[in-house]
Formats: sequence, C-alpha cells, structure tokens
Amino acid sequence: MMRVGVLASGSGSNFQALVDALNVHGSPAEVAVLICNVAGARVLDRARAAGVAAVLMEHGRWPSRDVYDAAVADELERHGVDLVCLAGYMRLVTPVFLRRFPGKIINLHPALLPAFPGLHAVRQALEAGVKITGCTVHFVDEGTDTGPIIAQAAVPVLPGDTEASLAERIHAEEHRLFPAAVRAIADGRVRLHGHQVLTSERIA
Repeated sequence: MMRVGVLASGSGSNFQALVDALNVHGSPAEVAVLICNVAGARVLDRARAAGVAAVLMEHGRWPSRDVYDAAVADELERHGVDLVCLAGYMRLVTPVFLRRFPGKIINLHPALLPAFPGLHAVRQALEAGVKITGCTVHFVDEGTDTGPIIAQAAVPVLPGDTEASLAERIHAEEHRLFPAAVRAIADGRVRLHGHQVLTSERIA
C-alpha cells in the first residue's frame, strides 16, 4: 500500500478527490496525511472529516524556506509517506525538499503544460485566446511547472467563458486525473527514468 502525503493551502477540492478515490477498499494507495501551511484553510476540515491526519505548519513560523521545507519533510517521513502530492499548494518547494523525496513528488497544474506555467494559468489561457486548455499532472523538479509530464486532460474554451466558468470545468477534469495518476504510480504503471516518464498504458 502506497502512503500518500498531500500538501495544500486552500479549499482542498483536489485533496477531497484524492481521498474519495484512494481511501477505499482495494485501492493501491491511501492518503495518510495532509500538511497545510495556511491557518483556517478549509482543507484542514476536509482532512479531519475524512479521518486523515491534518497537520498545520504555517510557513511564517520558520526562519527560512529551507528550514521550513526540512520540517515538512520530517513530518511526512514521520507518517511513512511514499509519494507527495501538491494539491493547490501555493509554495514552490526548495531543493532541500526535493532531495528528501527524489522522484516522489507530483503536482497538479490547471493548464496543458508547457503552456501557461506558474500562477493564474486559467487567466493566462483566456488572455492568450486558446481554444483548448486543460490540466497536467507532472513530477516536480527545481523549475516552475517544468517537471516530466505524467498525464494530461484537455478542456475546451467555450465562447463567453469567464475565468470562473473555465476553472470549474478544469477542476472536474483535475478531480478525475489526479487520483488516476496516483493509482498508476502505486500500481507500477508509471515510473520515472531520468527525466522521462515511462507508462505501460493510458492513465485516464
């Protein structure tokens, strides 16, 4: 059984999707712990309601990013985590953190990378006038949304779309794609070889 640790900063809808899909009988993975860096974030309540360990670690209480990331890594290791999922985690992880979980950190981004990396990806897509956007699950490296891609899902941009309406449809695909990617990693259908993702079959 692969133990998953989730880092999140906000409402936690993708955390909830992971729990709903993975913390069930017969799953090859389970969400073991949530770490949140924002006091009062709804994701903490979601974790408690699901019976998942919920840990608040406000980043401002540590003297530097490196010290904070080392403390987060310590907490994840204390919970026996095998895979780290960044689910709406509004911080860039440092090399200190990456070295603790080499090839074991994945992120969900609301665009079809390499297009529209960084913040406000949905807004970027609308401003660029693209007809198709979507979401991407990828391994995390030292760049901003530059790691090897695991899986993607396309979402059409409709006439009259607002940032909110487009984001809502992207979220629906995220809630399907993220758990599917985690299951594929847990099952051994996805593995990282250098900077290349090897898959034995279509993920989702």
